[in-house]
Amino acid sequence: MRVLVVEDEVRLAGALKRGLQAEGFVVDVAHDGQDGLERTRQNEYDAVVLDVMLPRLSGYRVVQALRADRNWVPVLMLSAKDGEYDQADGLDAGADDYLTKPFSYVVLVARLRALLRRGAPERPVALSAGDLVLDPASKRVTRGEVEITLTAREFALLEYLMRHAGEVVSKVELLEHVWDLYDTGEANVVEVYIGYLRRKIDQPFDRRAVTTVRGAGYRLEPDGG
Repeated sequence: MRVLVVEDEVRLAGALKRGLQAEGFVVDVAHDGQDGLERTRQNEYDAVVLDVMLPRLSGYRVVQALRADRNWVPVLMLSAKDGEYDQADGLDAGADDYLTKPFSYVVLVARLRALLRRGAPERPVALSAGDLVLDPASKRVTRGEVEITLTAREFALLEYLMRHAGEVVSKVELLEHVWDLYDTGEANVVEVYIGYLRRKIDQPFDRRAVTTVRGAGYRLEPDGG
Protein backbone atom coordinates (compact mmCIF):
# COMPACT_ATOMS: atom_id res chain seq x y z
CA MET A 1 0.00 0.00 0.00
CA ARG A 2 1.37 3.41 -1.00
CA VAL A 3 0.80 6.29 1.42
CA LEU A 4 1.57 9.99 1.09
CA VAL A 5 2.47 11.85 4.29
CA VAL A 6 2.09 15.64 4.02
CA GLU A 7 3.68 17.14 7.13
CA ASP A 8 5.88 20.23 7.50
CA GLU A 9 7.44 19.16 10.81
CA VAL A 10 10.47 17.37 9.37
CA ARG A 11 11.18 15.20 12.41
CA LEU A 12 7.56 14.08 12.71
CA ALA A 13 7.34 13.39 8.98
CA GLY A 14 10.51 11.31 9.20
CA ALA A 15 9.24 9.36 12.19
CA LEU A 16 5.94 8.67 10.45
CA LYS A 17 7.74 7.50 7.33
CA ARG A 18 10.00 5.12 9.24
CA GLY A 19 7.13 3.78 11.34
CA LEU A 20 4.83 3.19 8.38
CA GLN A 21 7.61 1.59 6.37
CA ALA A 22 8.15 -0.80 9.29
CA GLU A 23 4.45 -1.70 8.96
CA GLY A 24 4.98 -2.59 5.31
CA PHE A 25 3.77 0.63 3.67
CA VAL A 26 5.50 2.39 0.78
CA VAL A 27 5.72 6.02 1.94
CA ASP A 28 6.26 9.31 0.11
CA VAL A 29 6.67 12.56 2.05
CA ALA A 30 5.82 16.17 1.16
CA HIS A 31 6.57 19.12 3.44
CA ASP A 32 4.07 21.66 2.10
CA GLY A 33 0.52 21.60 0.83
CA GLN A 34 1.25 22.54 -2.77
CA ASP A 35 3.86 19.80 -3.14
CA GLY A 36 1.47 17.31 -1.53
CA LEU A 37 -1.32 18.22 -3.93
CA GLU A 38 0.97 17.97 -6.95
CA ARG A 39 2.15 14.54 -5.84
CA THR A 40 -1.47 13.29 -5.65
CA ARG A 41 -1.96 14.50 -9.21
CA GLN A 42 1.17 12.73 -10.44
CA ASN A 43 0.91 9.47 -8.48
CA GLU A 44 -1.79 7.08 -7.30
CA TYR A 45 -1.94 6.67 -3.52
CA ASP A 46 -3.97 4.30 -1.37
CA ALA A 47 -4.22 6.87 1.45
CA VAL A 48 -2.99 10.33 2.46
CA VAL A 49 -1.94 11.44 5.96
CA LEU A 50 -2.42 15.21 5.84
CA ASP A 51 -1.49 17.92 8.34
CA VAL A 52 -3.78 20.94 8.58
CA MET A 53 -1.27 23.76 9.15
CA LEU A 54 1.00 23.60 6.10
CA PRO A 55 3.08 26.12 4.14
CA ARG A 56 1.83 27.33 0.75
CA LEU A 57 -1.50 25.49 0.91
CA SER A 58 -3.38 24.43 4.05
CA GLY A 59 -4.57 20.87 4.59
CA TYR A 60 -8.17 22.09 4.22
CA ARG A 61 -7.35 23.55 0.80
CA VAL A 62 -5.52 20.39 -0.25
CA VAL A 63 -8.41 18.05 0.57
CA GLN A 64 -10.89 20.41 -1.08
CA ALA A 65 -8.77 20.41 -4.23
CA LEU A 66 -8.53 16.61 -4.14
CA ARG A 67 -12.29 16.26 -4.03
CA ALA A 68 -12.72 18.91 -6.71
CA ASP A 69 -10.39 16.74 -8.85
CA ARG A 70 -12.75 13.83 -8.09
CA ASN A 71 -9.90 12.09 -6.30
CA TRP A 72 -11.51 10.02 -3.53
CA VAL A 73 -8.29 8.73 -1.93
CA PRO A 74 -8.91 8.23 1.84
CA VAL A 75 -7.52 11.17 3.83
CA LEU A 76 -6.54 11.06 7.50
CA MET A 77 -6.12 14.64 8.70
CA LEU A 78 -3.70 15.55 11.49
CA SER A 79 -3.90 18.75 13.51
CA ALA A 80 -2.84 20.40 16.75
CA LYS A 81 -6.26 22.05 16.65
CA ASP A 82 -8.59 19.95 18.78
CA GLY A 83 -11.71 22.12 18.82
CA GLU A 84 -14.93 20.53 17.65
CA TYR A 85 -15.35 23.15 14.93
CA ASP A 86 -11.81 22.52 13.66
CA GLN A 87 -12.60 18.82 13.36
CA ALA A 88 -15.93 19.57 11.69
CA ASP A 89 -14.18 21.87 9.19
CA GLY A 90 -11.75 19.10 8.26
CA LEU A 91 -14.44 16.49 7.78
CA ASP A 92 -16.72 18.90 5.91
CA ALA A 93 -13.83 19.79 3.60
CA GLY A 94 -13.71 16.15 2.53
CA ALA A 95 -11.37 14.37 4.96
CA ASP A 96 -12.36 10.85 6.03
CA ASP A 97 -10.93 10.94 9.55
CA TYR A 98 -9.31 13.46 11.91
CA LEU A 99 -6.64 12.86 14.54
CA THR A 100 -5.40 15.53 16.96
CA LYS A 101 -1.77 16.02 17.98
CA PRO A 102 -0.19 14.64 20.06
CA PHE A 103 -1.55 11.29 18.94
CA SER A 104 -0.89 7.64 19.60
CA TYR A 105 1.06 6.08 16.73
CA VAL A 106 -0.77 2.80 17.35
CA VAL A 107 -4.12 4.58 16.92
CA LEU A 108 -2.92 6.37 13.77
CA VAL A 109 -1.94 3.07 12.13
CA ALA A 110 -5.24 1.45 13.18
CA ARG A 111 -7.26 4.33 11.72
CA LEU A 112 -5.20 4.29 8.55
CA ARG A 113 -5.82 0.57 8.11
CA ALA A 114 -9.55 1.15 8.71
CA LEU A 115 -9.59 3.74 5.92
CA LEU A 116 -7.74 1.38 3.60
CA ARG A 117 -10.30 -1.36 4.28
CA ARG A 118 -13.06 0.98 3.13
CA GLY A 119 -11.19 1.81 -0.06
CA ALA A 120 -11.89 4.91 -2.12
CA PRO A 121 -15.49 4.85 -3.34
CA GLU A 122 -16.84 8.10 -4.73
CA ARG A 123 -18.05 10.27 -1.83
CA PRO A 124 -18.33 13.87 -2.99
CA VAL A 125 -18.72 16.60 -0.39
CA ALA A 126 -21.68 18.07 -2.29
CA LEU A 127 -24.74 16.13 -3.44
CA SER A 128 -25.88 16.48 -7.02
CA ALA A 129 -28.77 15.47 -9.24
CA GLY A 130 -28.12 16.78 -12.70
CA ASP A 131 -27.49 20.52 -12.36
CA LEU A 132 -29.14 20.61 -8.91
CA VAL A 133 -26.35 20.75 -6.31
CA LEU A 134 -26.62 20.79 -2.51
CA ASP A 135 -23.59 21.40 -0.30
CA PRO A 136 -24.32 20.26 3.30
CA ALA A 137 -21.26 22.07 4.70
CA SER A 138 -21.94 25.53 3.26
CA LYS A 139 -25.74 25.09 3.30
CA ARG A 140 -25.90 26.22 -0.35
CA VAL A 141 -28.21 24.96 -3.08
CA THR A 142 -27.75 25.83 -6.72
CA ARG A 143 -29.51 24.95 -9.94
CA GLY A 144 -26.97 25.53 -12.68
CA GLU A 145 -25.51 28.97 -11.96
CA VAL A 146 -28.50 30.11 -9.90
CA GLU A 147 -28.34 29.99 -6.10
CA ILE A 148 -31.59 28.96 -4.42
CA THR A 149 -32.52 30.16 -0.93
CA LEU A 150 -34.20 27.52 1.25
CA THR A 151 -35.39 27.53 4.84
CA ALA A 152 -33.68 25.13 7.24
CA ARG A 153 -36.56 22.64 6.98
CA GLU A 154 -36.72 22.86 3.19
CA PHE A 155 -32.96 22.29 3.06
CA ALA A 156 -33.23 19.24 5.33
CA LEU A 157 -36.04 17.82 3.19
CA LEU A 158 -34.10 18.30 -0.04
CA GLU A 159 -30.93 16.85 1.49
CA TYR A 160 -32.75 13.69 2.56
CA LEU A 161 -34.36 13.28 -0.87
CA MET A 162 -31.02 13.82 -2.62
CA ARG A 163 -29.27 11.28 -0.39
CA HIS A 164 -31.93 8.81 -1.58
CA ALA A 165 -32.13 9.98 -5.19
CA GLY A 166 -33.95 7.51 -7.40
CA GLU A 167 -35.63 5.85 -4.41
CA VAL A 168 -39.26 6.18 -3.37
CA VAL A 169 -39.37 7.80 0.08
CA SER A 170 -42.62 7.57 2.06
CA LYS A 171 -44.23 10.39 4.02
CA VAL A 172 -43.68 8.43 7.23
CA GLU A 173 -39.96 8.12 6.49
CA LEU A 174 -39.70 11.84 5.79
CA LEU A 175 -41.51 12.65 9.03
CA GLU A 176 -39.12 10.44 10.97
CA HIS A 177 -35.93 11.75 9.41
CA VAL A 178 -36.69 15.39 8.58
CA TRP A 179 -39.19 16.43 11.23
CA ASP A 180 -38.35 13.99 14.03
CA LEU A 181 -39.75 15.32 17.35
CA TYR A 182 -39.85 18.98 16.42
CA ASP A 183 -43.29 19.00 14.79
CA THR A 184 -46.75 17.56 15.18
CA GLY A 185 -46.04 14.62 12.88
CA GLU A 186 -49.10 15.27 10.70
CA ALA A 187 -48.55 13.75 7.28
CA ASN A 188 -49.95 16.79 5.43
CA VAL A 189 -46.96 18.90 6.56
CA VAL A 190 -44.86 16.80 4.17
CA GLU A 191 -47.15 17.66 1.25
CA VAL A 192 -46.96 21.33 2.16
CA TYR A 193 -43.15 21.38 2.22
CA ILE A 194 -42.88 19.31 -0.95
CA GLY A 195 -44.94 22.08 -2.54
CA TYR A 196 -42.62 24.75 -1.15
CA LEU A 197 -39.62 22.86 -2.51
CA ARG A 198 -41.09 22.44 -5.98
CA ARG A 199 -41.84 26.16 -6.19
CA LYS A 200 -38.17 26.90 -5.53
CA ILE A 201 -36.13 24.16 -7.25
CA ASP A 202 -38.44 23.11 -10.08
CA GLN A 203 -41.05 25.59 -11.25
CA PRO A 204 -38.74 28.58 -11.97
CA PHE A 205 -36.59 26.28 -14.11
CA ASP A 206 -39.43 24.36 -15.81
CA ARG A 207 -38.14 21.13 -14.28
CA ARG A 208 -39.59 18.19 -12.32
CA ALA A 209 -36.96 16.91 -9.92
CA VAL A 210 -39.42 15.93 -7.21
CA THR A 211 -42.11 13.54 -8.41
CA THR A 212 -45.06 12.01 -6.56
CA VAL A 213 -45.38 8.24 -6.59
CA ARG A 214 -49.07 7.74 -5.96
CA GLY A 215 -49.80 5.78 -2.81
CA ALA A 216 -46.11 5.40 -1.96
CA GLY A 217 -44.40 8.76 -1.47
CA TYR A 218 -41.93 10.92 -3.35
CA ARG A 219 -38.85 10.42 -5.49
CA LEU A 220 -36.10 12.84 -6.43
CA GLU A 221 -35.01 12.13 -9.99
CA PRO A 222 -31.25 11.39 -10.19
CA ASP A 223 -30.92 13.55 -13.31
CA GLY A 224 -32.47 16.54 -11.55
CA GLY A 225 -35.64 16.40 -13.60
